[in-house]
Amino acid sequence: MLARMSNDAATEVVRQIRPLEFVWDTLDPFLFCVHHNDHYPRGNEKFGPATSLAGRDIGQDFSGRDGFSMYHGDVVPGFPQHPHRGFETVTIVRRGLIDHSDSLGAAARFGRGDVQWLTAGKGIVHSEMFPLLERDKDNPVELFQIWLNLPPEDKMVEPHFTMLWGETIPRHRHMDSSGKATDLTVIAGAFGDLRPPAPPPKSWAARPDTDLAIWTLRMDPGATFTLPPAKSTSQRMLYFFAGQSATIAGKTVRPKSGARLRADAECVITNGAEEGELLLLQAKPIAKPVAQHGPFVMNTRSEIIEAFNDYQRTRFGGWPWRQDGPVHGEDGTRFARHADGHVERREG
Repeated sequence: MLARMSNDAATEVVRQIRPLEFVWDTLDPFLFCVHHNDHYPRGNEKFGPATSLAGRDIGQDFSGRDGFSMYHGDVVPGFPQHPHRGFETVTIVRRGLIDHSDSLGAAARFGRGDVQWLTAGKGIVHSEMFPLLERDKDNPVELFQIWLNLPPEDKMVEPHFTMLWGETIPRHRHMDSSGKATDLTVIAGAFGDLRPPAPPPKSWAARPDTDLAIWTLRMDPGATFTLPPAKSTSQRMLYFFAGQSATIAGKTVRPKSGARLRADAECVITNGAEEGELLLLQAKPIAKPVAQHGPFVMNTRSEIIEAFNDYQRTRFGGWPWRQDGPVHGEDGTRFARHADGHVERREG
C-alpha cells in the first residue's frame, strides 16, 4: 500500500505522483493492482504458445521475454490452482480470454470486456489460465487484477463469484469543448445516471456508504475530462498506464505513473499528443489492521497461521479437476457455470 503523504497542502488535488512498478501502489481498501499486457503468439494444439519456451523459468516466468510471460503455467500461460482467503479479486479482461476453475466446481470462460468479481471469503482455490485459441494469428491478452479487502466481519463469508459481462457494463462517451472524446467504463460505483451491475453481496463495494469506484478512461489525443468530486472520507488513486503524457490537475504526468488525489475535489485531466488510458480506484478505507502472507489477507498474524492450517487440513474443499490449470476446450463462447449448476452464456 502507498504510505501516507506528508508536507502536502490540504488544498492540493494531486498529493503524490509515483512511477508504476510491476505491482502498482494502492490505497486502503485496495490491496494489489497489476496490469498484465501480454502479446502471445499463435497457439498450438495444447492452447499454449506455438513457439519455443527455451530459456524461460517455466513455472515462475515473469520475464516478459518476446513480449509475454508464462507466469506459473508450464504449457498454457496463467495461474494454475492456488488458494485465497479474506479478500476479493476483481479481474477486468480487456483483450483475450481467461479460463476460471475453482474448488466449488464452478467454471467460466470470460474476456473481451468482461469482469469477474470473486469473493474468496473463508477460502477458495481457483485457477486462471490464458488459453491461446487462435492458431492462425496472435493471441494478445490484457487484463487488470485488483485485490479488494474485506472488512473483519466479512472475511469468513462463503465464497462467491459474480460475472459482470462486458455488454452489461455501462460506458459513456464525453465530448469536450474541442470535440475530443473520453470514453469512460464504469465497472463499480456510479457516474451520473450510469450504474453497473451489482458486485457480490458481501463486497465492500456493495455497501451504500463506501463510495467505491473502479473506472477506466480512454482519451483522444488532446482530450480533456473532469473527474467529479468523491466523498471527503474516500481515498482516490489515478493510474496513467498508456499514452505519451498528461496533465492531472495542472501537474505533468509521464506514462506509467500513479497519482494519489484529494478525493473531494474536481480533477481536470488533459491528455497529451497520443491516445491515453487511465484507471481510477476510489473508496472509503476499511481502516483496520492488515495481516497478509501470500494469498491470505486477514487482520492478525494468528488468523494468517489459522488460514495456512485450515488450507493444509481441508484444501478449502479440495480440487475437483483433473489438471491444476484446466482449459475449457476450443469453443470461444464465453460462459459461467456457477457452483449451484446455473449456467450463463454469452456469444462473441
